[in-house]
Amino acid sequence: MEKRVTTGAEKLIQCLEREGVEYIFGYSGGAAMPIFDALVDSDIELILVRHEQGATHMADGYARATGKPGVVLVTSGPGATNTVTGLLTSQMDSVPIIVLTGQTITSMLGKDGFQEADVTGITYAVVKHSYLIKDASEIPRATREAFHIATTGRPGAVLIDLPKDVTQGPCDAPFVEDLDLPGYTVPTHGDPDAIRQAAEALTSARRPILYVGQGAVISGAGKAVIRLAEKLKAPIVNTLLGKGAADETHPLHLGMLGMHGTAYANKAVDACDCIMAIGARWDDRVTGKLDEFCLGATKIHIDIDPSEFGKMVTPDVAIEGDARLVLEELIPQISAADTDEWLSQCEGWRKRYPLKYAKQGGLRAQHVLDRLNEVATGDAIITTDVGQHQMWAAQFCKTTTNRHWISSGGAGTMGFGWPAAIGAQLGCPEKKVWAVVGDGGFQMTQMELATAAIHSLPAKCLIINNNFLGMVRQWQELFFENRLSGVDLVGNPDFVKLAQAYGIKAFRIRRPSDVDRILAEAHEYNEGPCVVVAEVVQEDNVFPMIPSGAPLSDMIVEKPKEQMAKPVGST
Repeated sequence: MEKRVTTGAEKLIQCLEREGVEYIFGYSGGAAMPIFDALVDSDIELILVRHEQGATHMADGYARATGKPGVVLVTSGPGATNTVTGLLTSQMDSVPIIVLTGQTITSMLGKDGFQEADVTGITYAVVKHSYLIKDASEIPRATREAFHIATTGRPGAVLIDLPKDVTQGPCDAPFVEDLDLPGYTVPTHGDPDAIRQAAEALTSARRPILYVGQGAVISGAGKAVIRLAEKLKAPIVNTLLGKGAADETHPLHLGMLGMHGTAYANKAVDACDCIMAIGARWDDRVTGKLDEFCLGATKIHIDIDPSEFGKMVTPDVAIEGDARLVLEELIPQISAADTDEWLSQCEGWRKRYPLKYAKQGGLRAQHVLDRLNEVATGDAIITTDVGQHQMWAAQFCKTTTNRHWISSGGAGTMGFGWPAAIGAQLGCPEKKVWAVVGDGGFQMTQMELATAAIHSLPAKCLIINNNFLGMVRQWQELFFENRLSGVDLVGNPDFVKLAQAYGIKAFRIRRPSDVDRILAEAHEYNEGPCVVVAEVVQEDNVFPMIPSGAPLSDMIVEKPKEQMAKPVGST
């Protein structure tokens, strides 16, 4: 009997199985049909999404929650181009995802065939690496390399473009174990001389501060950060994506810094005499006006990606390496600094500038998220969309555990929160998962309610509904003389009825007195997804706030008292 020939698609799926892939988030189509067909006989579970962007965000959320790469499978042309937003989101936030795209047959490449797109060209700027496979024998090597590149060093997105004739045709190439990637090296331990210089600078400082970013989350450096902070007696601040790397409830933790960070974190950063960035890239939302950022302070930068050194801030000491490994080498060289006066000053700022919100005048998003912090405290994973609700969640929802805060930072992608929660829930089925979204961003990927419902996923979606694109409206109010343009979301659906149309349980919160009861009921609901719609005041603003491009010293701490928020539906 003639031996059956393995196809390129079957070999690809076998390679994915060898990489430990458990889910593929995908949407089928003609050019990818051989791969979808090969999935039928695999133990890998296909999660059929309702839009390719949703697939990328699910893979992203899965990767951030588990630390394992997320995998996406889509067809050619518009199917592939619909993944660009998700690729950008993952790449900017250093998240490992693998996107597999079907492609027209090799003989039609460059001839404008049906649903052809130059996917590797289109996505060149939003991936860590990409492949166009023209021979099936390349599949095992390219797949092994893709997973290695996506997950090592500074993680990122990798795309593999697969023409249909390649996946339909035979593939007898062996699996690949050993890789040969000239020029691709993964830093681990830092330079001893640089670490010694950092230790001397930190120990001699009187106002040191540890500035923690996404790299600390990726490397699992949180425990080392806490040990260093306690030994040095130095306060900790984190970026939006650094939440959870070190327990935000620790006495030395001042919370998030930057544009909408806590006032006391920003006051401390502005006054420090030594700041060490741990897996953080000094982005513009943190530094504000660069030439007035941390004037006179010694700047130390730990990063696995040397291209970040000097990109925004020129450090006095640069240490290339894995954040956790570098800190573990640094801590024994640290002596406790004389920081009692500094810690007292930071505690004074914490008491003088607490996070607060109005208790009167309608339901406040801050109140809802403050109470969510109590209801979901402990092991819950929180994902967010982008906008005012994201900043309020970052302020009021204290993250205590690594990989339990998932948000779009660098790209600021609206529509990210809900599909990311689906991916996180699949990756961590034993965890409670809450998506905090705005009414604007939610409508960009709301069709993924179907995906959650079909799989009976107990993820919860909290919609902060103010009938506005709130963050843009806030900027227009503060910096454009309140000339509102393109921000009024008149025509929003009834989100409770929308959820019910998908067979999903839904709740509505209109009064502050209902917040605790409804959040608790939703938190304990495990029979499938649920949606909670909080009808909050329309025109509330996020404070503190540092205007774009302004120095930290120009921080606006609170809204002027004469500016009153309006409840939803008021005129």
